[in-house]
Amino acid sequence: MAKIGFNILAWSASVSEEMYPVVERLKEIGYDGVECFYGTDNEKEYQKFGDFCRKIGIEVTCVLGLGPEQNPISPDSKTRNAGLEQIKWAIDRAESMDSHLICGPFHSAFATFRDKAPDENEYHWSAEILYQAGEYAKQANVILTPEAINRFECYLCNTMEQLTGLINMVNHPNVKAHFDTHHANIEEKSVADAIKTVAPVLGHVHISENDRGTPGEGHIDFDESFSTLREVGYDGWFTIEAFTRNDPGFANSINVWREYSEPWDVAKKGFELIKNKLSEHGF
Repeated sequence: MAKIGFNILAWSASVSEEMYPVVERLKEIGYDGVECFYGTDNEKEYQKFGDFCRKIGIEVTCVLGLGPEQNPISPDSKTRNAGLEQIKWAIDRAESMDSHLICGPFHSAFATFRDKAPDENEYHWSAEILYQAGEYAKQANVILTPEAINRFECYLCNTMEQLTGLINMVNHPNVKAHFDTHHANIEEKSVADAIKTVAPVLGHVHISENDRGTPGEGHIDFDESFSTLREVGYDGWFTIEAFTRNDPGFANSINVWREYSEPWDVAKKGFELIKNKLSEHGF
């Protein structure tokens, strides 16, 4: 059954008690879940956040990024293993929140480049780490959904074709693919064809406008995405990911230099857009 989520990165990269009123209001709007970023090392905060979400009856998904010192495609095995350990740590935090899904571009390190195109060794290294992570995720009932992101933030997986190839190489039931309308808007020649390509391994969807503001107020053709997702039988999360400068450190790290939309404008109008599109396209 399709579910609607909202990524609280629009307010903060960390889970804390300051986010509890935000989560409560998102539930009041009608959201089924919230998505949180691993922006703190304080393990107790994840447990407390999970306890709070359980108490009010809202689900949690998670989003993970890795730094260059944890790069799963590094030629250095110690660096690759550090990436694996960080993914395992994230799985443990997800389990403490009763979260069953971790998304994000953790197939490789975020914004880490080598002045060359990706090669077969790097895909194999990534697949090896993701397989081991999938084995660890299996015991926690967590699905890992690595994400293809745009060329300015990653060079291993920019398209659904590349990501599908990687996921097939991993070949683990707990490792699936993540599709984001924002990145597809930049990288794909045909969004419909991209969704059909990734459909057999698709596990998560982000609904994001071209400028990362309010979905429906930019130029992305959401009817194309929703109709194709319905056609291929996708019935998972539709989670809004929009960015602001509310958390300056995180905003600086992803090159967000201006405000696109006010967070509650994104949350209210975005929820209505998804709800309407799900109805219009027969979900």
